[in-house]
Amino acid sequence: MASSQGGLGGLDQAVPQATGEVHLTAVPGRDHLPPGEAGAPDSGGGWPGAGAELPARAEPMVQKHLESLQSYYGNGLETGVLQRLINLLLVEGLTDIQQKEHDILQTETTKGLPNASKSIPLEKLFLPLSKVSIPPRNSVTIGVAGIGKSTLVKLFIYMWAKGEINRDIVFVLPLTFRELNTYEKLSAERLICSAFPHITEPNCILAGAARTLLILDGLDEFKTPLDFSNAVVCTDPKKEIQVDSLITNIIRGNLLQEASVWVTSRPMAARQIPAGLVDRMTEIRGFGAAEMKDFLDQMFFDNRDLSSQVLQHIRANRSLYVLCTVPGFCQISGSSIAYYLKTSVDQPQETIIVPRTLSEIYSYYFKMALGGNCLEKPRETLRIEQAVNNSKKMVGSLGRLAFYGLLRKKHVFYEQDMKAYGIDLSLLQSSLCTRLLLKEEMKTFTAYYFSHLTVQEFLAALYYYTVAKRAIFDLFTESGMSWPKLGFLSHFKSTVQRSLQAEDRQLDIFVRFLSGLLSPQVNKLLSGWLLVKDEHNSFRSQAATFLQGCLNTDYAISSRTVNIMHCLYEIQHMEIAKTVEEAMKNESLAGMLTPVNCSALAYLLQVSDVCVEETNLSNCLTYNVCKSLLSQLLFLHNLRLDNNQFKDNVMELLGSVLSVKDCQIQKLSLAENQISNKGAKALARSLLVNRSLTALDLRSNSIGPAGAKALADALKKNQILLSLNLQHNTIKEDGATFLAEALLTNNRLVTLHLQKNAIGAQGARKIAEALKQNCSLKELILSSNSVGDNGSVALAEALRVNHSLQSLDLQSNSISSTGVTALTAALCSNKGLISLNPVSSPSLRENSISKEGGPAIAHALQTNSTLRKLDLAANLLYDEGGKAIALAIKENRALTSLHLQWNFIQVNASMALAQALQSNSSLASLDLQENAVGDEGMAALSAALKVNTTLADLHLQVASVGVAGAQALAEALMVNKSLQILDLRGNSIGVAGAKAMANALKVNRSLRWLNLQENSLGMDGAICIATALKGNHGLTYVNLQGNLIGQSGAKMISNTIQINSPNCIVDV
Repeated sequence: MASSQGGLGGLDQAVPQATGEVHLTAVPGRDHLPPGEAGAPDSGGGWPGAGAELPARAEPMVQKHLESLQSYYGNGLETGVLQRLINLLLVEGLTDIQQKEHDILQTETTKGLPNASKSIPLEKLFLPLSKVSIPPRNSVTIGVAGIGKSTLVKLFIYMWAKGEINRDIVFVLPLTFRELNTYEKLSAERLICSAFPHITEPNCILAGAARTLLILDGLDEFKTPLDFSNAVVCTDPKKEIQVDSLITNIIRGNLLQEASVWVTSRPMAARQIPAGLVDRMTEIRGFGAAEMKDFLDQMFFDNRDLSSQVLQHIRANRSLYVLCTVPGFCQISGSSIAYYLKTSVDQPQETIIVPRTLSEIYSYYFKMALGGNCLEKPRETLRIEQAVNNSKKMVGSLGRLAFYGLLRKKHVFYEQDMKAYGIDLSLLQSSLCTRLLLKEEMKTFTAYYFSHLTVQEFLAALYYYTVAKRAIFDLFTESGMSWPKLGFLSHFKSTVQRSLQAEDRQLDIFVRFLSGLLSPQVNKLLSGWLLVKDEHNSFRSQAATFLQGCLNTDYAISSRTVNIMHCLYEIQHMEIAKTVEEAMKNESLAGMLTPVNCSALAYLLQVSDVCVEETNLSNCLTYNVCKSLLSQLLFLHNLRLDNNQFKDNVMELLGSVLSVKDCQIQKLSLAENQISNKGAKALARSLLVNRSLTALDLRSNSIGPAGAKALADALKKNQILLSLNLQHNTIKEDGATFLAEALLTNNRLVTLHLQKNAIGAQGARKIAEALKQNCSLKELILSSNSVGDNGSVALAEALRVNHSLQSLDLQSNSISSTGVTALTAALCSNKGLISLNPVSSPSLRENSISKEGGPAIAHALQTNSTLRKLDLAANLLYDEGGKAIALAIKENRALTSLHLQWNFIQVNASMALAQALQSNSSLASLDLQENAVGDEGMAALSAALKVNTTLADLHLQVASVGVAGAQALAEALMVNKSLQILDLRGNSIGVAGAKAMANALKVNRSLRWLNLQENSLGMDGAICIATALKGNHGLTYVNLQGNLIGQSGAKMISNTIQINSPNCIVDV
């Protein structure tokens, strides 16, 4: 076995070679440490391994080991891309998808976002999580191919050797399964002595005298599956046994009992280790947006414009962007796209092939590898042809190695493998091979492995495509003994069927590449290099028809089905997917979700831009369709399933989805279905274990009090859900009582919507009692609940002590002045309502607040300094109540929005409000629609607008404003610079008023939105407004409907406005 340098021959395939390396100087021994950290390893302040009891004679051995690791692992770390490895994701075992699916499918399905909320710093990876726990003995770190597992190991060793982390560990023993593959039998003692010959006293490790960390990197590359059920037990460290048995005994703790063990692996291979033996499992996360940009900048450090273009191309393709969260894939894609950008500069636009599919990306990558820098030297044609021919032969040999390696799940090869497949080792130094095949040289062996798993799969597909055209027997049977298969299509169909039936899904990407080789774009890219020009034409149509026939004929969608859709995308046969995607955009999926279209929908849920912000599957799903899509719904973040006539049996299905560990659904809307208390109970059970859902919308169902109780009981334990909407669910007083009990213990829920539930005064009283203790709820909607004065008084008492609630809606609750008096008195002392959320407001709309309630509201406004929005629409304030509120507005400096619509306000209150606006500097929106403001009131408001600098919205619909009022308002608009929205719909300003407004519009630059609908403007008035816009550069919307203009006049007016102000939208 190799020396300590054989522990890891290179980085995980994630790290690009194009970036340039930052060489970090190896750190010398303890002599260079600060005084407080020097000393012998067995001393209290020693390093590494403080506190370990080692004999003095062992110190040189420890020092030698340390220096050996420093020398080897101190070079070649790319500092710019390692930050994400400093924090690992702490996971609770493997998810279903990690145990079953190919790495690429895992990344695509989960959108490159692992479902884990906790992280653990690298320096704490082998420490207890709490004061009462113990350090883990067996740790497993998982990550898909190319994510950076070996880079992580190298980083850890480098940091440990510098004394930055885990100073209690005396020996770190890094080994790779590539090394272990070269041995048939080993003992624990020979394992240490062979790999680390400078450790002359292995007993200190075997007996546990020095804390030791054994690193086993790359379990997925081990040639022999680990069999923990049948492995022979061995406790003798000197006894030689089969290497796989040695590893199982070490992990079980039969050997090296005191050592910590750290295994890295791709997820599927990690399932070989029983969950009961894994004390800690972590996962390496992929790139975030900023990290991807930094990675590409480092790849193209000498050309930032190129880096920016590559990133822009990746971002434009959602599927490609998700895969590029994996560094290894990002490096290949970045190189390919950069090559495409460079080589397409001088080409005609119609000849350029923009790389979008996986096969196109890899075709560019191989074309780049085959051509090297030949494209820059067009004069050397003969040399180029010779080089390309040699490269073709090498690709053929490597392809055979890749294909049969793939069948045997073999990803690491040795010299005997290379010779067996006829590969000339002397040719492996070419630029082609250095891009495709990496080499790791040790003292006793040389290992070869493809630069990324997908490179092996693409090479394998190329080999199969080339050979299958003339092969008679099944290529999957290396001996050649099989039923005859004539023609490429026969082999293609057999391969697709084999991939559909395979349990481990390891042929899925191979089949995608094989399909992609039949696409016109790939043929055009590789013809003359690796493919024959236009030969795909005789296969493509029939292959696409066969693939389409493989889509499910019943409602049973799986990842296999989705992979067939990916194959159709690679072959560029996307008619079905395009039809379904268009229906998704138009929200017209209802009635068209046949089994085949469901397959396309499942695929689109992964890749379509339509699903980025929200996936809307409302009014289109049935029980069977929903059941077939469950595995795809699992990974959607924002899911709307409204108005699907779902009953309780669908809630059982969705409950099972929400209960799965993989679930990533964060927002779920099930509004307007037919869910009863039974369905609510199924959802409630899932809330007990779900860790992703933050918003649940069940409005307009029939869960009743029993359903509310089930959800309330779940809320007592659930600490994830932030928003719950139970509007219109007939939960009644009992349901409100159950929810109130939950609010006493739940400290996470922020939003609760309970409108239209008939909870009554008693239900409101129960919730009010809970609010006295609850400190998390920010928004509470209780509109249309018959709360009445008694319920309002109880809520008012709660508001005196609760300072966390920010929004309270009591609209349509038969609250009279008595209730309002209590609420407004509470506002005088309340310091929380609406203080942090100016877009929410307490609503007292549509109650029975009389003019006597006005002074109470006014008093609250004079003392309250947090209220931002107040909605008093549709009450009975009259002029007396309006005047009282106006007086308060003079002093109030917090309120930004006031709604007084339909309150029987007339001239006197309007004039009072106008006077208040002359001194108020906070109010930005005022709604006086459907009040008798009249011309006199309008004149007063206009005078205020000449001096007010904060009002931005003014709503005066149906406010009895005539010509005189419009003329006064026009004068104000000539000097006002703050008003942006003006709504005068349903008044009578006439032609004269329109002319005055038109003159103002020629001067005003602040107004953005103007509604003059139904104002008796006539043709003349409308023309005045239209021509005035020629000089107005601010207005973006104007409404002139309902002004007796006529169809021809409307067209003329519209054309005039479009000419004069092309950026202005007009409704005529």
